[in-house]
Amino acid sequence: MNGLPRRVAVVGAGPAGLYTAQALLNSDAALVVDVFDRLPTPYGLLRYGVAPDHFKIKSIARALARPLKSPFARFYGNVTVGMDIDADDLSRYYDAVVYATGAQRGRRLDIPGEDLPGSAAASDFVSWYNGHPYAANPLHLESTRAVAIIGAGNVALDVARMLLSTVDRLAGTDMPNHVLHALARSRVMEVFLIARRGPAEARFTTPELREIGELPGVETVVSASDLDDVIVPPDDRNAAGNFEVLRSWAARPAAPRAHRRLHVRFHRRPTRVTGRGSVEALHCADPRGVHTETLPVQAVLRSVGYRSTPIAGLPFDHRTGTIPHDAGRVTDPSGNVLPGLYVVGWIKRGPTGVIGTNKADAADTAKAVLADLPGLPRATHGEAGDLADLLEQREVAYVTREGWERLDRLEEELGARAGRPRVKVADLSMMLAACRGGRTPA
Repeated sequence: MNGLPRRVAVVGAGPAGLYTAQALLNSDAALVVDVFDRLPTPYGLLRYGVAPDHFKIKSIARALARPLKSPFARFYGNVTVGMDIDADDLSRYYDAVVYATGAQRGRRLDIPGEDLPGSAAASDFVSWYNGHPYAANPLHLESTRAVAIIGAGNVALDVARMLLSTVDRLAGTDMPNHVLHALARSRVMEVFLIARRGPAEARFTTPELREIGELPGVETVVSASDLDDVIVPPDDRNAAGNFEVLRSWAARPAAPRAHRRLHVRFHRRPTRVTGRGSVEALHCADPRGVHTETLPVQAVLRSVGYRSTPIAGLPFDHRTGTIPHDAGRVTDPSGNVLPGLYVVGWIKRGPTGVIGTNKADAADTAKAVLADLPGLPRATHGEAGDLADLLEQREVAYVTREGWERLDRLEEELGARAGRPRVKVADLSMMLAACRGGRTPA
């Protein structure tokens, strides 16, 4: 028994999980690493969160795929922990389990009218235009002329750019066909980007801010008064870059012939959403509540951060939205380490950082796993069986690496026919059929 490789499960095939799998496989330890995901596809937010027109970031997928190609790793897609299997199942079959489940839910504003039709988390819209199989379009684009996006980060900019871009500009991306067709019918002409704080505190990155200002046919509108008395920290290059871009926008002459407009408003606190049956207006106030403003919009998207969801059988800190841990080792409410359980990524540290942040984080968690493994007891089912047997007994239609690769090739074939890098398949039944070797309609 001691000569058998140790078995590690990684739950979540996004950047944090795959970086962790790679760090484990790069070690000298004799390991088998199994990666689980509730979707049939790997890559998590890289596939379903990064904007379709950001090709350079998406190219990271080639590096993330490396652990899945290892003979000492397996992929179990379309497996939901908490439904198909649970935390106890994983602990019975694996010596160590690393949870990399990320943060799936958009945060709420907790203002009146937030649940009216047409008001939604920006993450829902992002998932839809990226072809997430569980996502539906939260907006009625054919009857919406003005949208308010609440937030001052790159996700807010991504959403605004998708709404303001021409379909010709997006036709070269990997968007599913039904998304392109819906955007082609969109009547959105005005987008209001609402920042609750000032320009110096905005979390846009300067290249993304500049990018949206270069969209053809789009006028960017910033009030010079919003830029008055702004103090940019001298050591904050990003804030300084953002301020210069915003100042250049404020100095631009009006463009009455522009087809679409982006209005950027700072120091606006959303107070309520109103409408008879659906969104008709967003009401805002200044930080002191003295001056109010009513924006006539038919949709409101909140882009104010993400939040993780609890995993049955594991502790969860509802205040921070994370699993409590000590250097990546899961701890109980008293702070005691729970042997063999680990966390990485947003479920570990909260929804902060960029994709690259997960690499160092994964290395730290992998280091903890490797240090602990020699002293951890063997899983009770380590010799007796394979988790694949359990999944088959439960009739779970899990997807292997080979199955995902079939879907990957199909999407590339569909893209080649259309002169695009790929065309995503977004229907779950079609995805699973492709993974089994079937075909889907173009």
